[in-house]
Amino acid sequence: MLSSKQIRSAFIKFFEELGHENVPSSPVVPMDDPTLLFANAGMNQFKDIFLNIGTRPYNRAANTQKCIRVSGKHNDLEEVGVDTYHHTFFEMLGNWSFGDYFKAEAIEWAWRFLTDHLGLPKDRLYATVFAGNNDIGLEADTEAEELWKKVTDIDPSHIMRFGMKDNFWQMADTGPCGPCSEIHIDLTADKSGGKLVNASDPRVIEIWNLVFIQFDLDREAKLTALPAKHIDTGMGLERLSAVVKHLGELKNGKLRAFSNYGSDLFVPIIRKIEEITGCEYGKNDRNLPDRYDNDDCENTVDAACRVISDHLRTLVFAITDGASPSNEGRGYVLRRILRRASRYGRKLNMHQPFIYKLVPTVIDIMGDTFVELKEKSGMVTDIIKAEEESFGRTLDRGLDIFERVAGKIADADKKIFPGSEAFKLYDTFGFPFDLTQLLAREKGLAVDLEEFEKLMDKQRQRARAAEKQTSVSSVLKEELELPDTDDSLKYDKAMECEGRVLGWIAEGKWINTGELNSGSEAYLVTNQTCFYAESGGQIGDRGKIKSDRMEFVVSDTQKINGKTTIHRGKLLNGKIQIGEQVKMLVDKQRRRDTMNNHTVTHLLQWALRNVLGEHIKQAGSYVCDEYLRFDFTNNKAMKTDEIERTEQLVIEKIDSRQPVVITEMPIAEALDMGVTALFGEKYGELVRVVAIGAETKDKLTEAFSKELCGGTHIENTSSIMDFKIIREESLQTGVRRITAMTGRKLRDLMHQRYATVTEMSHILKTSPEELSTRIDGLIKENRKLKKQIEQGPSTDLSAESEKLLKKIVKIGNAEIIVSEFPSVSSEKLRAQIDWLRQKTSGLVAVLGTRDESKVQLIAAIDKDLIKKGLSAGKIIKQIAKVVGGGGGGRDDMAQAGGKDPGKLPEALEQANKII
Repeated sequence: MLSSKQIRSAFIKFFEELGHENVPSSPVVPMDDPTLLFANAGMNQFKDIFLNIGTRPYNRAANTQKCIRVSGKHNDLEEVGVDTYHHTFFEMLGNWSFGDYFKAEAIEWAWRFLTDHLGLPKDRLYATVFAGNNDIGLEADTEAEELWKKVTDIDPSHIMRFGMKDNFWQMADTGPCGPCSEIHIDLTADKSGGKLVNASDPRVIEIWNLVFIQFDLDREAKLTALPAKHIDTGMGLERLSAVVKHLGELKNGKLRAFSNYGSDLFVPIIRKIEEITGCEYGKNDRNLPDRYDNDDCENTVDAACRVISDHLRTLVFAITDGASPSNEGRGYVLRRILRRASRYGRKLNMHQPFIYKLVPTVIDIMGDTFVELKEKSGMVTDIIKAEEESFGRTLDRGLDIFERVAGKIADADKKIFPGSEAFKLYDTFGFPFDLTQLLAREKGLAVDLEEFEKLMDKQRQRARAAEKQTSVSSVLKEELELPDTDDSLKYDKAMECEGRVLGWIAEGKWINTGELNSGSEAYLVTNQTCFYAESGGQIGDRGKIKSDRMEFVVSDTQKINGKTTIHRGKLLNGKIQIGEQVKMLVDKQRRRDTMNNHTVTHLLQWALRNVLGEHIKQAGSYVCDEYLRFDFTNNKAMKTDEIERTEQLVIEKIDSRQPVVITEMPIAEALDMGVTALFGEKYGELVRVVAIGAETKDKLTEAFSKELCGGTHIENTSSIMDFKIIREESLQTGVRRITAMTGRKLRDLMHQRYATVTEMSHILKTSPEELSTRIDGLIKENRKLKKQIEQGPSTDLSAESEKLLKKIVKIGNAEIIVSEFPSVSSEKLRAQIDWLRQKTSGLVAVLGTRDESKVQLIAAIDKDLIKKGLSAGKIIKQIAKVVGGGGGGRDDMAQAGGKDPGKLPEALEQANKII
């Protein structure tokens, strides 16, 4: 029986011998394709070829591609655990032809590999072809149907036709597409599964899809034949390995349900889960069968093992390739996946982090094929462990609250989980709403989604109301049709231009008639501008808009709907008329300082990759004239030497006067050049490339930093002057933040800090060079004195305690003592109260102690006397005011401090009166 490793190797070798290039798998996190969350098919890295905007030095390719399907139309997340053959991560074996061979070869070779090389029984295989569709005017794919009969010896009755859903492939709503031919295998014991093809029954499942890309689909659903026809095939290794194993078992007379989780890609992981948790997968059958027909499988140990083993593989591969759990984009998907696995761990009574312990097992299975797993194993383990610990706290708290609410619902014999409670779990405790829904469903409850959404909407409204008035969302009270602004001059070095006033926004309304009077605040709109509107993390410009008769001061620049630039500001003098020609003047120094900081973010990303590794990816930024922030993926804090090395690399590039070249080019050309793109950004066909280290536009390949960026930048790194990392800190799990400064602002800070150091040196009577040594000595001396103070003076406290007993005044059942005590620490004062409690019954005590600078007060009341109206907290609150302090506490015990030692006797007298 072939192992998964042998099957993978046999596939690649088979197609290499047929002239195919063995192309390495692209990363599962496609950083060079910002439009894609995760690589979800083998064809992703060849998309540019199918779109006719890219080429390769070969026209045939084969590989095994790492894939994750957790979003969009390719989303298998909710199926994992419920059935035994869906996965969030899988390997896709594939072969491609780029304008070379077509249907005949694809069909023949697929049949030969499955039957001759893997030995799959021919009488168990079925082929499906496209049945045609009248809506798009496409006939049945009789060509493929006839080729199956001609180039293979398949049973003709095993060739079946299906419609668009099953046998027509599209890259997107428009673009390359074509019919496909799927190969299915019958795993029933008696080979009676023909009627189950495409019936979502694991006894007859698809194992290979042959896609024939031959048409282009336009927006009117019109098909046009492509000039070059392509082949794109995909076959899941997990499913294929399970099929080979299952057929071997059938041959040996073992009848059990089909399961991918019984293959050698999963069994070692499940064994490790059993070892850690003490659970038993598959009950008494050690060959790991699965009961796919179990209606309650989502609540079984088996389902938990499937979910954990599947999700673990996704996490290991995604984190290795640069993703990290977070609250946005692909990071949020990973966080959901890990939390789902962690919650299923609770079904195995695992309340402590344990998933991270499974990482070495995945690497043992996959590390020889994907060597990057071994290189990043420590980082992956650390990130998963940290995320488990964080979610464990959230989960325990949320589950407790959920169970209490669900219990009350059950007691009332109701079936609706209140939306208000779901919102509280989400808003107050950070408990994921989708998890609340899942938990409710398991208990036969439905969450009141309408109430939840209403509360969420109110929260959004509150958030919007709290926004600063500078935000674009608060400018307009309603959607308005605004004129376009030509802002191409924002990149002009002069930072000055002419413009014509088209109108303004005031009090949430668009105004394009009349005049704007002196003193008015508004958002001015002109036909063109050289002002940069806030975008991509870079702040908006400030400056002035002037004419002979007026001056408008711009305090911020924003953009609405991606097309209208608005200049927020105030008309200092004169009047503005519609159609008036104006001069637009950007605050040049502020812009240059901002440009310095923006260019440094590019240098910083380059430096971090050199110091920490290629896994570093930008996760956000903020660039202003004062400083810059740069967020990046990394699972641990930077060490001091790493920070220093990063600074040094950036400074070296500043000092070596590196040129900065900016140019536009097609996105495919830019990505092919290795330009860094930021995930989540939307890029058009033409993109702006910022390259540092290239002398001219035709030498971009020489640049050490190349990024897609729409911001403004300097022409040479020498303008930056200097660079300093001010702070490095954690932003969230797996994401760090650097705050840094450059140029004039850094120079000002350095001068300010030098003045501070000089002043401290004078005060401490030492040189700046010896300042740290002097401060270190003072700290040690201070700690020694503090310890002495806490220990208190060498007063014979036992004697003082005995004196207190002699001062007790009895009134009824109460034993009252109000007295000053020698100067001691607060701990010893509390100990004195505890000692008095043991020596008395019905204690009412107020003690005070003082030194040269402060007062400490403590009060204690016996619980039986609290019922009569006495309160230690109220007494302390009143008498603390006498000594210039404050404090409080419970009715039975309270403390306070004060800064007027001379008034302690007056405070104690006040306590006597109150009692």
